[in-house]
Amino acid sequence: STSRVPGSNEADFHTNLGLQVSQHEDVDIPNRRVLITGATGLLGRAVYKEFNENSWHAVGCGYRRARPKFEQVNLLDSDAVHVIIQDFQPHVIVHCAAERRPDVVESQPDAASQINVSAAGNLAKEAVGVGAFLIYISTDYVFDGTNPPYKENDIPNPLNLYGKTKLEGEKAVLENNEGAAVLRIPILYGEVERLDESAVTIIFDKVQYSNKSANMDHWQQRFPTNVKDVASVCRQLAEKRMLDPSVKGTFHWSGNEQMTKYEMACAIADAFNLPSSHLRPVSGRRRPFPSVQNEPYMITDSPVVGALRPRNAQLDCSRLEMLGIGQRTPFRVGIKESLWPFLVDKRWRQTVFH
Repeated sequence: STSRVPGSNEADFHTNLGLQVSQHEDVDIPNRRVLITGATGLLGRAVYKEFNENSWHAVGCGYRRARPKFEQVNLLDSDAVHVIIQDFQPHVIVHCAAERRPDVVESQPDAASQINVSAAGNLAKEAVGVGAFLIYISTDYVFDGTNPPYKENDIPNPLNLYGKTKLEGEKAVLENNEGAAVLRIPILYGEVERLDESAVTIIFDKVQYSNKSANMDHWQQRFPTNVKDVASVCRQLAEKRMLDPSVKGTFHWSGNEQMTKYEMACAIADAFNLPSSHLRPVSGRRRPFPSVQNEPYMITDSPVVGALRPRNAQLDCSRLEMLGIGQRTPFRVGIKESLWPFLVDKRWRQTVFH
């Protein structure tokens, strides 16, 4: 699905990206264009790759880590956002950029609200201006986790500021762009650049250093989801929308293996043939009592000190499944692919993969 474009705006845009395309050459350019925000992040990289490898013309934008592969765009600069969208004229925009760390959101609420809400609302308006289909990435944390599984139309009740800002972002998007889609997803993992890039992969060090015991949360029920699967869902959703304008509104996607952090750690140990006897399940933790200031620490059944988390915010994915959209990588398969570069004892590589 590529078209021959002699000396077009797209060729100009390629030149802007430093690809030095002569305006007088015929250039093979896929005729479907997608813009990905947060393209330097764990999810954004996977989304960029998925569209790029499936004959879309993908442009990614990032901020601190953007260059040279991606465009550097400050999403809080509405003029800069306007320029890239008008220049590139995308058919689809996937908005992956967010402040997704709950404890950072609590400590920097204004900055988090700017990126999670204001930037999203502005992007929604700009998408309308070029007739682009916007996919806004949201979270299972819009729910309080008391009555799973959650359908798209269930009443949200976020427990922490992260969930609140993402829910406000959803509203800003749908109020400014009635044809947009919101895609709620849970805890993500994938091919990380650093272990701390995912709340799943960050536990690998605790798993590997079996000389000291490690307390692992065994309270919060999670559904670890591979970014490659989310990326595939985004592309399938975009392609379905190009044929059917009724594809809009809120959607859920999630892995289907329910695990606590402790169970993830054990599964990771098992996948790499490592011991797990040093891992300790912890079902309740000390945290400040949320409603009273300067109150002493109380023992509660909430898992971590910091932002409150929902116990089980399992997402019902049947709406996408009914559309024939989905992809699920088994956790052991995906986690092995993601973590083997961070294996300390290289002797295991042979046994794990051969």
